[in-house]
Amino acid sequence: MGLLRSAGVFSGLTLVSRVFGLIRDQIIAIVFGPSAGLDAFWVAFKIPNFMRRLFAEGAFSQAFVPVLGQYKVQQGEGAVRELISRVAGSLALVVLGITVLGIVVFPWLILEYGPLAVENQHKLVLTAHMLVLTLPYILFISLTALAGGVLNTYGRFGVPAFTPVFLNLCLIGGALLLTPYLPRGYEVTGLAWGVFIAGIVQLVFQFPFLFRLGLLTWPKWGFSHPGVRQIMRLMGPAIVGSMVVQINLLVDLLIAYTMLPDGSVSWLTFSDRLVEFPLGVFGVAISTVILPSLSRHHAATSPAQFGRVLDWGIRWSLLIGLPAMVGLVIMAGPLLTTLFNYGAFSQNDVVMSQMSLFAYASGLLAFILVKVLAPGFYSRQDTKTPVRIAILAMVTNIVLNLAFIIPWIKLGYPGPHTGLAIATAIAAFLNAGILFFTLKRQGVYQTSAGWGPLLLQIMGGLVAMTVLLILGVPALTQWFDWSALTRAMMLLLWVSAGMLAYLVGLYLFGFRLARFRAQHPSAD
Repeated sequence: MGLLRSAGVFSGLTLVSRVFGLIRDQIIAIVFGPSAGLDAFWVAFKIPNFMRRLFAEGAFSQAFVPVLGQYKVQQGEGAVRELISRVAGSLALVVLGITVLGIVVFPWLILEYGPLAVENQHKLVLTAHMLVLTLPYILFISLTALAGGVLNTYGRFGVPAFTPVFLNLCLIGGALLLTPYLPRGYEVTGLAWGVFIAGIVQLVFQFPFLFRLGLLTWPKWGFSHPGVRQIMRLMGPAIVGSMVVQINLLVDLLIAYTMLPDGSVSWLTFSDRLVEFPLGVFGVAISTVILPSLSRHHAATSPAQFGRVLDWGIRWSLLIGLPAMVGLVIMAGPLLTTLFNYGAFSQNDVVMSQMSLFAYASGLLAFILVKVLAPGFYSRQDTKTPVRIAILAMVTNIVLNLAFIIPWIKLGYPGPHTGLAIATAIAAFLNAGILFFTLKRQGVYQTSAGWGPLLLQIMGGLVAMTVLLILGVPALTQWFDWSALTRAMMLLLWVSAGMLAYLVGLYLFGFRLARFRAQHPSAD
């Protein structure tokens, strides 16, 4: 399966997951609205997400997939099965210990020291209570990440891409089915139960597909296995790198949770969700499909093919990421109004979320490029370089957080949470830029012919789309007055019109998809 087709499969199924994610967020916004209780859930969910991305999908996948690809190319199926078995057993044991420790430590920390920063005692109690339910998600999703890495390495991109749908379905079920039966003041814990159930469902869903490949093996203790030791060596720097990214997110979260008004975490979360939509559908899709391919070409010592895969990923990132970024900035208000402005989600919540969405959306291209460029290092089992770059970006983000937030609060301007989103976007561009120029300096990536015309064509499409949307999209006050059906129809109209204008602009400036694919084929 070629890279473009693989990316299409992954993107299509990720799109399904993201659509369910939007439905989930709509239901959560309507049922709970930005509030202290919902802020407590986002914290209780983001702490296990921090651990998940640190030990599972982040550092683990970045270390595991290249080693698995190396075993697949060089050592055969028997060695691959043994590697999977030993890695699964070792990972399960480590993550189980982390999960148990987290259940003991995190709720105690919140109840003991939370009152020093947060006056709302019930908010702290809710957070601690829900952490007990959400932390086991780390164990289940870590093993799910292992299964997904195996399936991706064998070209089965669809199953891991579809798996997150179950998290969205379980959260929807928790909000609608469990909430009515929970004690007053604790209704939001239905979401935490949804997270717990989703972890089990997502893991079990992978089993039949591993079985068909003959790779569903019983976990075994394996820290002495050479492949496990190799993964552990690679995971050391990768954990630091993932920790840097997650520390950035946690710093933003803690500032919003402790220093900013109730609802700030939710405003940031809802706006971030809309940025995650194109990032997951396109950026993560490209990153996911090129990592096994890059690892394979590196193991087979094919530097020319390696460079072509990277170039392919960067071109598609700009071709899709730039219009998505501009479209999100211009359509931020209409999107938030159409999706969330019902029930407990007020017009003020739309305006506050819009402010942070402007900032997050402006960094979308950088978020995508970081996803696409990082595999250029991880596939070569170089986990140290992106870590150093990520640390610099983290320090920049923290400094900018303080530089924006403190004067914003002192001057009494509305929406201080927006400063956190601006800092995140700037740090992402710094991260992406250094990754790119480092790959160039190392000689791993060389730009091939055709970049000049492509950039001109993209700019032509962007100008056409921007002019149409700025001149044509009605003011936000008009969107507030419309019914849900009218909002949905108008949103569909203007999103479609913007996409069409972009494509027409591309065409008028000479872009032809068939020629583009012929000149820049995926080097699978």
